[in-house]
Amino acid sequence: MSWESSNSKQQRLEDDCGGFCGLFPSSKKPVEIYVFIDPLCEDCWSLEPFLKKLTMEYGQYFTLRTILTGDYQPLVRERNECTYPKAVLQPDNILWNNAVSFPWRTSLAIKAAELQGRKAGTRFLRTIQEALFLNKQDITADEILIECAKIAELDLEEFREDMYSPSAKKAFQCDVKLAKELEIEESPSIVFFNESEEDSGIKISGLYSYDVYVTVLHQMLQRDPQPAEKPPVEEFLSSYKFVGSREISLIYDWTNAQTEKEMKKLQLKQMVERIPIQHDTFWKYNITSKAE
Repeated sequence: MSWESSNSKQQRLEDDCGGFCGLFPSSKKPVEIYVFIDPLCEDCWSLEPFLKKLTMEYGQYFTLRTILTGDYQPLVRERNECTYPKAVLQPDNILWNNAVSFPWRTSLAIKAAELQGRKAGTRFLRTIQEALFLNKQDITADEILIECAKIAELDLEEFREDMYSPSAKKAFQCDVKLAKELEIEESPSIVFFNESEEDSGIKISGLYSYDVYVTVLHQMLQRDPQPAEKPPVEEFLSSYKFVGSREISLIYDWTNAQTEKEMKKLQLKQMVERIPIQHDTFWKYNITSKAE
């Protein structure tokens, strides 16, 4: 892992990819955060709860862009870098072979989903990561990707048309180009930029504790704002539909016992369904439920 200065904001804007690179007109928020991920990387999936919490507490100060690295060589990475989960991708498993041979299918599908909007792209990314890491599904297979698109509530006809379209390919190529320009060598990596074009950004390579991301954000803002109040946990669940107990504990700063107690209350109200998976408990939000 590393923590270092990155290229200047002016340099990263000097490309010919336009909006495809995630370089959209300024939202007038003082900080831009670029998150570079490999969708097949377990550490990248583990980063998501930190990003959710950062957005809940400090989202008014930054915009968040997800960029695909295009780095698909897990077999040659160092031990302390991002690795594929051995329980999912064994060398004699067809998932392993497909993940190594055809990862670009997954990347194109993500970019196709993003063509339906940033929120749609985020929902789809979350869905395919759950399919891989929780259900051990082959997310390089078209039929699995289409099923994930359905779960993520995408326009399926549009998604099928866009999966291998020039627009999706262009978007992915621009992500890879941006990752190379910013010398992204590890997944996940996060680059923070402030609104000043002259200043360099700060790049964090690898997975860190939550307080590190808060510290860097404060440094970019040049002040220490107070975190926003978090919404009730039932509101959080209604937004994300399917979350784990560990994720809830992290975001709400609860102990495992506190999380279990609060989730049991919602379970008694039939607002959530308990789903034990591997070494965690997940909670599925009941869309038809209503709080008493």
